Amino acid sequence: MLSATSLEPVRARFERGVTSNQPLYRDIAKRGFDLAVAGVVTLTVLSWLLPLLALLIRLSSRGPALFVQVRSGRNGRQFPCLKFRTMTYNPGAEFKQAEQGDSRVTPIGRILRKTNLDEMPQFLNVLAGHMSVVGPRPHPLPLDAKFWHVMPGYKDRYKVKPGITGLAQSRGARGETREDHQMKLRIRYDRMYIHRQSLSLDARICWWTVKAVFMGNKNAW
Repeated sequence: MLSATSLEPVRARFERGVTSNQPLYRDIAKRGFDLAVAGVVTLTVLSWLLPLLALLIRLSSRGPALFVQVRSGRNGRQFPCLKFRTMTYNPGAEFKQAEQGDSRVTPIGRILRKTNLDEMPQFLNVLAGHMSVVGPRPHPLPLDAKFWHVMPGYKDRYKVKPGITGLAQSRGARGETREDHQMKLRIRYDRMYIHRQSLSLDARICWWTVKAVFMGNKNAW
């Protein structure tokens, strides 16, 4: 289980030689990085992966291949977040976080969630300017409503664009947040990233995320 102490090795690593964020990086270099990575991934991977996975999802269960959920972006602006559908189709269902052994998750959905492939359509969100490749993960609106005014530092996550992946996710602070301490740990990672963001840190987080695809993601169900 993750704890506050698990942040310390990461914090120490970032304190050595990682500069704080600069306006030029936030406004120009980061957008250039986002467009370059999202453009390459869209042309070389998503162009064939999207129709292939869409076909498999449609053949394995009833419903659309893509799941579109409104989420909060930078400064709380809402946008349509794209994902491959990983659960049984039930448009009228109330929001409930996925939990271990969740019966709603389809067999192919379990693979997609474990490997982060369900997030691949969000590269289109990056191209549209809704998201960055790296940043705090956007939460469903019911989670925002629950924590926005009561969890210290929660709103700070939305000072930057949300990301397909982030420091919290790459270090294992992802998935269900049934207990407050799980959300507090995620917020600490997110605020650390916002304070220390740089092009090199974004590249490292992308590498950690790719490694997790092959090594398995903790708390992904």
